[in-house]
Amino acid sequence: MPKISPSLRDALKADILHMLSAQGYQVTERQITLPSHASKEDLRRIHSVACAHKLAEAERVFRRHESRLLDYIADGEEVCPEAIRPRLVQVESESDEALLFRYACLHWTVPVSSGYGRRLRFLVIDESNGKLIGLFGLGDPVYSIGPRDAWIGWDRETKKHRLYHIMDAYVLGAVPPYSMLLCGKLVALAVVSNEVRQCFSRKYADHLTLIRGQQRPAWLALVTTTSALGRSSIYNRIRLNGHQFWTSLGYTQGTGEFHFSNGIYEKIRGFAEANCVPTAKDQLWGKGFRSKREVIKKSLTSLVS
Repeated sequence: MPKISPSLRDALKADILHMLSAQGYQVTERQITLPSHASKEDLRRIHSVACAHKLAEAERVFRRHESRLLDYIADGEEVCPEAIRPRLVQVESESDEALLFRYACLHWTVPVSSGYGRRLRFLVIDESNGKLIGLFGLGDPVYSIGPRDAWIGWDRETKKHRLYHIMDAYVLGAVPPYSMLLCGKLVALAVVSNEVRQCFSRKYADHLTLIRGQQRPAWLALVTTTSALGRSSIYNRIRLNGHQFWTSLGYTQGTGEFHFSNGIYEKIRGFAEANCVPTAKDQLWGKGFRSKREVIKKSLTSLVS
């Protein structure tokens, strides 16, 4: 594949800087930073460009279904707090529930990924009126999260064998008007229910791991989550029978790629394929770059060199 010309390199650099500036980052000749003392509202604005991009991409698919999907969203007058009866519904692929799950996620104030690896998705429905209370999705956890690993007390070898029994809530919350009734806490409590553990066991009882082809006991021992906006009050004081189910462990560190989930990643990917060499990896993982993060890291390094 031919190398990209200097003029195209400069155009891509300009596009990246313009996109970061449009999201709310402070861009100077020497550095790119968040606004000083950024509030949660500042962080929501930074994510808004990516959210708008996801909405625009999904509009054609969901436009013809929207009136039917809106039937699941309650008006305030349709909700009686004393009558709320939550029911957990596991989402199956290519179902109406899957469509509703995706539609509701489009209205989050931060872009929601599709999860990766193993995946379980759930809706929480109010049986009193058939309306959607909220939802959550569980996917494979990030391999290295310092506060989690320190809290558990893992060494490297133990983590290698036991991380399989953890899932990460990549999306979790209630939708209006239930979100105004603190039903986000109800959804967070549903995540650690027996029903979720049973669904995990049924789905992965005979499952072989993708890379190693191993079969492991299908026990869900722990669910983790992170917040794009800092510590969330949703998880505060969630107790049942004297047991606290969610514990704040601290703050993660490292890098991500959400800054480019707004339409520009495709250009960066094209640049990486023409100018960068993928890191060597286990042949069982397939060919090409390891992840979006590697594509972006190598491309940005090349662009500024």
